[in-house]
Amino acid sequence: MLWNTPLATLGQLPWLCPLPTSLLGFVLFSLPPFFLFVFNLFRETYIQQEQGESSNDRNDRAIRVAVKWYSEHLKKIEDEEKIQVIFLTNDRTNKEKALEEGITAYTCEEYIKSLIANPDLVDRLACVSDEGKEIESGKIIFPEHIPLSKLQQGIKSGVYLQGTYRASRDNYLEATVWVHGDAEENKEIIIQGLKHLNRAVHEDIVAVELLAKDEWVALSSVILQDDGQNEDDIENEEEKENILKTSVNKDMLRPTGKVVGIIKRNWRPFCGMLSKSQIKEARRHLFTPADRRIPRIRIETRQADTLEGQRIIVAIDGWPRNSRYPNGHFVKNLGSAGDKETETEVLLLEHDVPHQPFSQGVLSFLPKMPWSITEQDMKYREDLRHLCVCSVDPPGCTDIDDALHCREVENGNIEVGVHIADVSHFIRPGNALDEESAKRGTTVYLCEKRIDMVPELLSSNLCSLRSNVDRLAFSCIWEVNHKAEILKTRFTKSIINSKASLTYAEAQMRIDSTTMNDDITTSLRGLNKLAKILKKKRIDNGALTLSSPEVRFHMDSETHDPIDLQTKELKETNSMVEEFMLLANVSVAQKIYEEFPEFALLRKHPAPPPSNYDILVKAAKSKNLEIKTDSAKALAESLDKAESPEFPYLNTLLRILTTRCMMQAVYFCSGMDNDFHHYGLASPIYTHFTSPIRRYADIIVHRLLAVAIGADSTYPELTDKHKLADMCKNLNYRHKMAQYAQRASVAFHTQLFFKSKGIVNEDAYILFVRKNAVVVLIPKYGLEGTVFFEEKGKPTPRLDYNNEVPSLTVEDTTLHVFDKVKVNIMLDASNIQHQKIRMVLVEPKVRDISTDGKDDDLLK
Repeated sequence: MLWNTPLATLGQLPWLCPLPTSLLGFVLFSLPPFFLFVFNLFRETYIQQEQGESSNDRNDRAIRVAVKWYSEHLKKIEDEEKIQVIFLTNDRTNKEKALEEGITAYTCEEYIKSLIANPDLVDRLACVSDEGKEIESGKIIFPEHIPLSKLQQGIKSGVYLQGTYRASRDNYLEATVWVHGDAEENKEIIIQGLKHLNRAVHEDIVAVELLAKDEWVALSSVILQDDGQNEDDIENEEEKENILKTSVNKDMLRPTGKVVGIIKRNWRPFCGMLSKSQIKEARRHLFTPADRRIPRIRIETRQADTLEGQRIIVAIDGWPRNSRYPNGHFVKNLGSAGDKETETEVLLLEHDVPHQPFSQGVLSFLPKMPWSITEQDMKYREDLRHLCVCSVDPPGCTDIDDALHCREVENGNIEVGVHIADVSHFIRPGNALDEESAKRGTTVYLCEKRIDMVPELLSSNLCSLRSNVDRLAFSCIWEVNHKAEILKTRFTKSIINSKASLTYAEAQMRIDSTTMNDDITTSLRGLNKLAKILKKKRIDNGALTLSSPEVRFHMDSETHDPIDLQTKELKETNSMVEEFMLLANVSVAQKIYEEFPEFALLRKHPAPPPSNYDILVKAAKSKNLEIKTDSAKALAESLDKAESPEFPYLNTLLRILTTRCMMQAVYFCSGMDNDFHHYGLASPIYTHFTSPIRRYADIIVHRLLAVAIGADSTYPELTDKHKLADMCKNLNYRHKMAQYAQRASVAFHTQLFFKSKGIVNEDAYILFVRKNAVVVLIPKYGLEGTVFFEEKGKPTPRLDYNNEVPSLTVEDTTLHVFDKVKVNIMLDASNIQHQKIRMVLVEPKVRDISTDGKDDDLLK
């Protein structure tokens, strides 16, 4: 079988060497093995371009000549089974000419459909249809997309705006487009309604036309999920769109537009489940993606019975104007829904986390075992093995990348050291190990497993600062006075020998002990004392102390199912370690920027726009408290004052809400930006230096610092600000995806926990009110969920939403932000694709809504 394949593509595959794109060839499949035949370099199959013949026509002719030669060549082979040569091409003209010349030729679709023994292969065919013909046979739902050439002209002239399309998780009829470039006044454009969304898919690059100001809307407070019950019921969609359009204050209106064209599709393979058609023996079914921001996809499959209840991967092929949903095809079966391994694979794929095993090419750059520190390694290092260094980490931590020491020096001052694993010693620029680490960008921590950025030999052994073994480190050492004022700072590559690997609880126990006075305990007490002073200084400067409930699962030792779920308890020692890591990051940022003002890799946290704080200010006002947001310091001070003696948890809720108002912190190259400020830490400059085992940004910072102190040499990419800026873009993306993957893992394990619990009755606090629901937080579990007041098959209660207070009145009961309520928590497994934690209001009692907690129907 011959498959006409561009060599530019083949040359990028790992099993072929790179080839010049000017060559012509095809792949000959006879598995196993397969062969690559570059016929343009073979005398018998080489042809010249004829006068008036296009390059494409010449290439097609060359392919046909090669196929005929290969057929004749194979006839000469004496074999019992004669080999038939089949030519596959989706080029209609090329196929017709091949048939005229006596060549056996098929389109890919024709050939796959002829393979009776492999009917499942048909499902994997891309859905290639003539969109124009489809529109003749169906009602047009969407406006036509404007051609790319006209879009580019329109963007250039300012008629259209280009931006990234971001679908809403909570409302499938709403999206925002973040405009690229300098159009700050229209940075975010609201898109509302099916026709205005116009077949855009999450993360597509789109062209938007702004609507007239009298058509502008505000982001809706309604939560709308696409139930997909009737894919052709467009009138029902119009009803739902009307729910979005309610009267709002003029100051809440935002720039609103409609998608007029797609500049670049960002389609990828999507994980999800088949929603099997109710029509008997139907081949057309809807696929429901795991990510709610992705629309359902219509696929054709003969395997619906087999695929039901399985997690599968589907690709989008196109989206005709007459179709409510895009068309696609089945790609792969991942396994049974609900299975832990399958669900973990889904969340890693959905969040684009590279998780394949490290290749032999990558592993070949690891040091050979047994490994030991050589004289060459010590050439630019300081021997600090005599110091009383120890590490403090969470229980079970094997990738220990930081350790500390504290001692009094002869002049009465205090020496403090932060010692960080010298990962950059083992990962050298440009090799396969470095490239793989840069691609992964960060280690991803899930509930039951860790996806390492670097191979385990480094992460859990040679780079891990375990106790009682010699390790290579990069040390930041300060001399400070008893007021924690820095007198001297120095950086050195070093060798250390940690005296203890402690957990936060063990370190806290030593500090609090009245009997322990050994060197490690004395060092910890000195560090803790200085940390408290440093923290007070930071807070006095306007640093924010925010709150985000984190949960910890206790697993059954045999089944590995979660048997207990609680919020993490933070101790003084958590804060102690954090203070010195922050100080080291600031000190290193200053040093590398001083040495490399154009090439320093830094981290900034932009100040949120004032509108971000609206919900926080209104929520505080409802409790007669004032939150000032004109500066980080004003915000920090007003949060400190926002106390209520009769409601002690209120301050925590305010800080949690403040966290939601924040912007994302990002990496950037100093030569490509002029705003370095870190808003949350109230620091004029900041970077990441302290976690090189799990963050690639820190490896780059180590390399910059090593060059700055003369401990290593530079290399071209390190001083190329454009390459650094591209690297920062990938690091920011990987960091964001890792956070989302971690949250998805917590959500899945929370579902497993409540699956075995039945109905659980708990206290909760309202975090947000919506038009048809309230979002609550359960402090005991650090769990957030939505209580809906509209349910299918049940009468809809009278709802009155007040955005100004903010509050939601359900029948005669008014619910405010921060109100304490009681809810029933249970796993709703009615939709196996989107199993979710369901919450129902118990107190305050609302007619026809509240439950007494004994309703068995809740579990159905």
